[in-house]
Amino acid sequence: MQTIYLTILIVLLPFAAFILNFLFLNKSKASGWVSTIAILISSIFSIFVFTAIWNGPVIHVQTIWFTIGDSQVHAGLLLNNLSVLMLALVPLVALPVHIYSTAYMKDDAGYGRYFRYLSFFCFSMLALVVVDNLVLFYAFWELVGFASYLLIGFWFDRPAAVQANKKAFIMNRIGDIGLLTAIIIIYTLFGTFDLEKLFGAEGFVTRYSYIENGTWSFYLNHVLHVPVSRGWTVMAPHTVTQIPAIWQYVAFGGIFLGVAAKSAQFPLHTWLPDAMEGPTSVSALIHAATMVAAGVFLLGRVYPMFNTTELNILAAVGCFTAFMAATIALTQTDLKRILAYSTISQLGYMVMAMGIGAYASSLFHLVTHAFFKCLLFLCAGIVIHQIKHVKEDNHLDIDPQDLANMGGLRKKLPVTFVATLIAGLALIGLPLTSGYLSKEGILVQAFEWAELKGGAFMLIPVFASITSWLTAFYVARMILKVFYGDMNLSKLYPNITIHIGDGGWRYQLPLIMLALCSLFPLFSLNPLAHSGWLTGGLPQYGQYTAGLVELMVPVIINVGSIAMLYYAYMAYIKQRDKVAAQPSLLHRISFNEWYIDAFYQRVIVRAVMTFSKALYWFDLKVIDGLVNLFERIARCIAGAAAWFDKYIVDGLLHLAAALVAYIGGIARRFQNGKVQYYLFSMLLAVIVVFILKILIWNS
Repeated sequence: MQTIYLTILIVLLPFAAFILNFLFLNKSKASGWVSTIAILISSIFSIFVFTAIWNGPVIHVQTIWFTIGDSQVHAGLLLNNLSVLMLALVPLVALPVHIYSTAYMKDDAGYGRYFRYLSFFCFSMLALVVVDNLVLFYAFWELVGFASYLLIGFWFDRPAAVQANKKAFIMNRIGDIGLLTAIIIIYTLFGTFDLEKLFGAEGFVTRYSYIENGTWSFYLNHVLHVPVSRGWTVMAPHTVTQIPAIWQYVAFGGIFLGVAAKSAQFPLHTWLPDAMEGPTSVSALIHAATMVAAGVFLLGRVYPMFNTTELNILAAVGCFTAFMAATIALTQTDLKRILAYSTISQLGYMVMAMGIGAYASSLFHLVTHAFFKCLLFLCAGIVIHQIKHVKEDNHLDIDPQDLANMGGLRKKLPVTFVATLIAGLALIGLPLTSGYLSKEGILVQAFEWAELKGGAFMLIPVFASITSWLTAFYVARMILKVFYGDMNLSKLYPNITIHIGDGGWRYQLPLIMLALCSLFPLFSLNPLAHSGWLTGGLPQYGQYTAGLVELMVPVIINVGSIAMLYYAYMAYIKQRDKVAAQPSLLHRISFNEWYIDAFYQRVIVRAVMTFSKALYWFDLKVIDGLVNLFERIARCIAGAAAWFDKYIVDGLLHLAAALVAYIGGIARRFQNGKVQYYLFSMLLAVIVVFILKILIWNS
């Protein structure tokens, strides 16, 4: 029970910091340290929970959440190797970001609001990784997206930031609709939201399931309490059960949409580069171990559900995304945008690894990538921050994120330079770094997987290898253009003053922490291994054997990477003055991001806007026109009815009243109290009666 209580504390401490900052420290500088201390304690507790659960028995506690009819929905915590791995990773990466942010955001007017958002973001992600059912998973999945929306648009007075956070929010809603559809289908089929019952070692869905002849067959380990009215018979344990395969395909499609949106996979990846409009420290956290990692984590949670065809789709999409993003990063001039496309590329590696069955290697790469990508963004933040100081001190009109305004910074920012170099080598995947351990493992298994598959499947490891070489080139290009040569601003503005440095301990300590985690000793004592203690605690679904491929692939990949580093050095240092962006077709495609975003804007967005305008016109002219026509007709009918009522109905009533009044007036004249008038009236009546008698008698 102590482990459970610690887990709850790990999750709730950032939320407590959020509440405390919201209620009492809205504009206080203390809000940053409250959030930092909360995440520090969460980090310490997460290590205790990790050591208690890793490679130990699964802990699953739950209680009844609510009941609808005969259905009971439970809520609880699920602690297994995957859960505690993410539970430790999130706060350990968030901690240096918090420390860094206390300095990076110190002069910002929204300092308190920033740390409120950051704490809420961490709370949402920590809860996401430990909840035990799909309903709560979806709830915190949405909260992670909402928190990222707030952070991306933190500087809401900037139109670009507002557009970026709306774009991220809308594109993630597309994925969320898919995920919600998948959850509904899974519950309809299996009658439970419980992740352990569904996908655990003894769950309903295992990797032994398969699709054949239009049915989804899987081996039941438990009695499945699903009404027979749902179209298939409830089977006893340890039997093969079949359901219509169409539902499995639709569920996979929904999950894929969720993963593609959250983890920025083609075709829903275009929001992530625009998300750079938020503070750089936010980018470090989003790109490292929180939002974008949630999609890969989802794949890990529901992995037993996928069949061979679906895994092949994941492998193909992941490989294409990795290659596409790497080619785009080659020509970008915005420092943060290069790192954004690098993140998309590395996420593509992780999704591809899931598709080829390299489950453990995929999650291993998620962990190593979290450290070195967070480090790269924090280093980029320092560089951009210092260039911004130069801009403000000298009243220059420049973009602090443009590579053209950098260069020669390694002597002025030595700690930042060394940290960037370590993180860059880890991103490339060179030996002695953590990136080598995880990326080479994926590539080795990709070649072995393709060898078993044969045919066109060999394209996947080939393009993955090319992507690795492209990564080496754009990382080298970035580092060389930022840190080597002469500072371009000094050439453009000879009289400017430059006073920059790495900053205080709050900048440097996070860099040192993350740099140490980007080297191999944290994960393996063998710097040339393709695995480590981490992969030993996660399942391997692929069938691989150590052979010549395991020896040759790392050699070929690293020789190619070193060749690309040399080529970049020759291009950007030795022949720096000769390097110019050639207006070739390939360069334009890369620089314009394969025109995918432009396609969305010109085709899809324009089509949606045109359709919306058509609907608006239809609503205004047809629907409202009919309503207005009916209004006019009703007004005419009402006017006619009013006229008829006023002049006919009321007229007849007024006429009758007038006649009565007139007759009454005549009669009243005879009632004047004079006897002679009464005698005259009686005589007149006698005469009338007499005349009538004569007439009647004669007739």
